[in-house]
Amino acid sequence: MRIWKFEHNVDTDQIIPAEYLTTGDAKKLAAHAFAKARPEFSKEVKEGDVIVAGENFGCGSSREHAPRALLGAGISCVIARSFARIFFRNSINIGLHLIEADVFDKIEEGDEIEINFEAGVIKNFTKEEEYKFKPLPEFMQKLLDSGGLINYIIKQK
Repeated sequence: MRIWKFEHNVDTDQIIPAEYLTTGDAKKLAAHAFAKARPEFSKEVKEGDVIVAGENFGCGSSREHAPRALLGAGISCVIARSFARIFFRNSINIGLHLIEADVFDKIEEGDEIEINFEAGVIKNFTKEEEYKFKPLPEFMQKLLDSGGLINYIIKQK
């Protein structure tokens, strides 16, 4: 997993600028993810990459396009000290894994990590360290494992 590192207060307009909100298609949104904040992101991001950020990731508007763009780009998880609540809920609802953990000063771009969501452990192979986090409640993990709320509901029928 490649690490993409972002600072504090990354808002939804940085994740997907407003001029690209003409579609809900995750792949089309992904082509413009971080277009202004980090123009190389959409061309270099790979399936399974992870974002590590500081506090208040996903602040700003309540649009679902931001987590959808990250999913479309192949981001497997966002790890941050904290998330804006609406971004957090939107992400879980569409199936984007999030971890609240204070690892901003511990994980760097280029580090190789592995995440065990059930055990609440991030292994940093580069630095030979482990970081613990509080796993999501079982119900929320079931939503994520199903690919989001809609898929969970469909599977329950």
